[in-house]
Amino acid sequence: MSRTAPNAIQHETGPAAAAAASSVPLLHADHLYKTYADGDVHALVDVSLSIHPGEYLAIMGPSGSGKSTLLNLLGALDLPTTGEVSFRGEPFSKVRDLDHFRAQKVGFVFQSFYLLPVLTAAENVQVPMFEGPLGPRQRARKAAELLDVVGLGPRVNHLPQQLSVGERQRVAVARALANDPILILADEPTGNLDSLAAEGIFSLFAQLHRERGVTIVLITHDDGFAHRAHRLVRMKDGQIVSDEPVAR
Repeated sequence: MSRTAPNAIQHETGPAAAAAASSVPLLHADHLYKTYADGDVHALVDVSLSIHPGEYLAIMGPSGSGKSTLLNLLGALDLPTTGEVSFRGEPFSKVRDLDHFRAQKVGFVFQSFYLLPVLTAAENVQVPMFEGPLGPRQRARKAAELLDVVGLGPRVNHLPQQLSVGERQRVAVARALANDPILILADEPTGNLDSLAAEGIFSLFAQLHRERGVTIVLITHDDGFAHRAHRLVRMKDGQIVSDEPVAR
């Protein structure tokens, strides 16, 4: 049986914690089921979860436990077989344009960076901005600022193949911030990185959470990195088996 942990970050202090404790959920998953292959594969089984503004939540579990499936549903990249995901109380099933919702509200970071090889770092960061109101000069300026935030200010004109693996993931993080999302969903963002580069990415997430107040939901296989979040959800066989604040 899945379960949620209301007020899971009340042990924290600061504006993000106060917002999380007092507000309606940013995201609410209500009795989610997800099946594949004509119903033979049960990826999620009765999963309910509330995530409040300003939370930093990590999800762990063995391969096949449903972590990525859940993240995809939370980001409106897929829809549940049954159940509902709501954003600030509005069900995704009633959102007319989910593509626009994702572009404006959510930043995605994946294990594979999905950078376009023929574009520079700055140009890759600008890709999500093309449907927005900014003109070319404004996009270029904002991309440079975001690359500076992730520590790549001097590398704005480098192509992906001219960057290290860790630097490519930093470009991907900058791209996720392009439209000032209030939610970042990260699926094993350090899975392809060495320990030093992984440390840099997790330090960057902590900085973004602390300085920008962005809500972060992170899948990781690393227990040490998971415990840098403020709340830890563990999954097994498509269900949430624990949901607890991280001890400080």
